[in-house]
Amino acid sequence: MIERADQLVLNYVSKAADAAHGVLRADQRLDFAKRLRARIEEERQGSQNAREVSRLLARFGDPVALVEREARRLAEADAAARRGSGAASPEPAAQSAAGASQEGAGTGGKGATLRFPAIVDDRDPPPGVQAYRKIAQERLGRPPGRALPFAGLRRAAMSSANPMATGGRDARTIVKEHPRDTAALALLVVAALLVPFGLPALAIFEVPVLVWAVGGVLVLLSASWSARDKLVGAGAPLLGYSVGGVVIGGLRVGSEPGVQAFFTQFYDVSGTMFMIGTGLGVVWLAYRLLDLS
Repeated sequence: MIERADQLVLNYVSKAADAAHGVLRADQRLDFAKRLRARIEEERQGSQNAREVSRLLARFGDPVALVEREARRLAEADAAARRGSGAASPEPAAQSAAGASQEGAGTGGKGATLRFPAIVDDRDPPPGVQAYRKIAQERLGRPPGRALPFAGLRRAAMSSANPMATGGRDARTIVKEHPRDTAALALLVVAALLVPFGLPALAIFEVPVLVWAVGGVLVLLSASWSARDKLVGAGAPLLGYSVGGVVIGGLRVGSEPGVQAFFTQFYDVSGTMFMIGTGLGVVWLAYRLLDLS
């Protein structure tokens, strides 16, 4: 999701720019935002992975804190200029930061931050921080085959959370980024919910089947799922209706003889099995959509 990774950067810079309102002058705020964006892109190194970009931005820290530090530096620079000491030098943290870059610093002139500090982890954190950091690194480095089960669905429950804290994936952003896919899932759910109402057929087709067909076509035309996921999600309702109806209906017939008894039981349970199959298919498609990287 290239657009999602870019959106995370834009959101972060926008938060910093919003925090700078009333704190920095308009020209200072614009220059600060431009240089912050340039430094993020430098550290990002072209990465389009939303999770990696989220972790990078987390290491930059709170945008409000960056603005406060910039305001303090500008105030010190202004005080130094009034004392006749010339242009202010960068703050000590920026001078000592390894790998700090002046590219993208802009031409802000007086009051322009020459560089942002390099992003480095603490060298000697407390023992407790070291232990939890090790656990977090092990989880982040877990191979795809050993990923925590249904991690995507747990992130979906955090729809009001900061996308940076959910790896760039949550229910709200999924709906915004995949409106057609979301509509397809909604149609499949509606098709299952219409089964108990016993609506009159349109021509020779039952209404739930028509609604399912529209949703299934949208699923098959989607570029978000793999071919296997599409077959599982769109085919599960039919599989439940046919195979589930035959198996459960046959078990319910028991010792009652005759084909008529079998068909009676089949039609009694096939609708319920269609609903179960639809539910399983929708859950699978939603999980795969949320688990995209």
